Amino acid sequence: GMGLLIVGVSQGNVSTRVICWASAAGLAITALILLGVGWETRTVLNGMFVMDKFAGFMKLLILTGLIASLALSVRYIIQEGMERFEYPILVIFAGVGMMMMVSANNLLTLYMGLELQSLSLYVLAAFHRNSIRSSEAGIKYFVLGALSSGMLLFGVSLIYGFTGTIDFTSIGETVSTLEVIPYGLTFGLVFVLAGLAFKISAVPFHMWTPDVYQGAPTSVTALFAIVPKIAAFGLLMRLLFEPFMGMSDQWIQIIYFIAVGSMVVGAFAAIAQNNIKRLLAYSSIGNMGYALIGLVAGTAEGAGAVVLYLAIYMIMTAGVFAVVLSMRRQGMAVYRLKDLSGLSQTNPGMAYPLAILMFSLSGIPPAAGFFGKLVVFNAAVASGYYILAVIGVVSSVVAAYYYLRVIKVMFFDEPADAFDKGIPFARRAILFISVLFVLGFAIKPNLFVSSSFDAASVLFTG
Repeated sequence: GMGLLIVGVSQGNVSTRVICWASAAGLAITALILLGVGWETRTVLNGMFVMDKFAGFMKLLILTGLIASLALSVRYIIQEGMERFEYPILVIFAGVGMMMMVSANNLLTLYMGLELQSLSLYVLAAFHRNSIRSSEAGIKYFVLGALSSGMLLFGVSLIYGFTGTIDFTSIGETVSTLEVIPYGLTFGLVFVLAGLAFKISAVPFHMWTPDVYQGAPTSVTALFAIVPKIAAFGLLMRLLFEPFMGMSDQWIQIIYFIAVGSMVVGAFAAIAQNNIKRLLAYSSIGNMGYALIGLVAGTAEGAGAVVLYLAIYMIMTAGVFAVVLSMRRQGMAVYRLKDLSGLSQTNPGMAYPLAILMFSLSGIPPAAGFFGKLVVFNAAVASGYYILAVIGVVSSVVAAYYYLRVIKVMFFDEPADAFDKGIPFARRAILFISVLFVLGFAIKPNLFVSSSFDAASVLFTG
């Protein structure tokens, strides 16, 4: 990142495309180095930073998502006239923050990683300086993000005050020896959870999501949808299953409420949306609700289900945004649902892959999305949370309405004007990989399922 920043400063904005692809190559090299490093559990920096199978697996997901986001962005930032070299460098620094988050073993490391990611994303949300919507999205995200950071820090200070430490291992030992959990410690955990719920756009901290998704440049919206939630979930799982496992009675109630709220709001609020970016925002809120069900289960099976669900969701979302970024008429981006009218006739190469991804998002077998929901609901039922699983299934059925509505518009409505020809190779490649994964998952699901469950089991075995 620092090296490319020097290149950008010396060469100017003409080097943007080169820096974008160099950034993607750098992330790919990082992934290869990560695969070459041993994933046995070990800590460094006086116990502040931990590396284990869970961190390794989540980092691979984050790096894959960042590479996909950059590949989707290159042509878009040129088309929209925001070809500035800072864009890919901000993505890299956001990625550094995300990778730090999933390896945090200390409340200070947690905050450092979270803020490095957030500050980069605030700038990216407002990156289209000439657009009022983009500036508005950036300001909303910044103000609400600062509020959530404040709540998180207040929670951290309470946890430190009642346990006398900010180290995850020491907090876990202190919590396990307490006969009665002090109210102050519970309040601290509530504030920390509120700050993290904002990062994954879970109800009731979701209010920024539709506006920021709609206002931010679409390539940035794709980044928001694909990657930061994986990092925030990784951090949340490490926090709840390691230092605060002894307080599971308290936090399960909070996560239960957040999961139900997210699923219901995500299912019903999206029905009224006519802008595809806002629709995908509510879809992401609902999907985070399904993922949270695995946390409520509070078991290794539930944690594995969350990791698998996030991986499937990331790949599906990347494919959907490959299509959304290609929705252009006469050089102008269009985002209304009715702009997709009759797409199966004017551009079947976009319509059929998008239909497959929509079926997968709605959880229709044999697509990968079905298996993601199945393992999450299974984990809830295995832990006795029958009502939560039923709410999940019902909201999934409601949400299927707006996913299938997209398919209905593409295949049964009168055709609108055709989109511009010439979809970049990178977008077509990501769309192809996404569809291939969604359809091929049923053939060999154990490969992904066992990897996810194996990574998550580390949080319970230490």
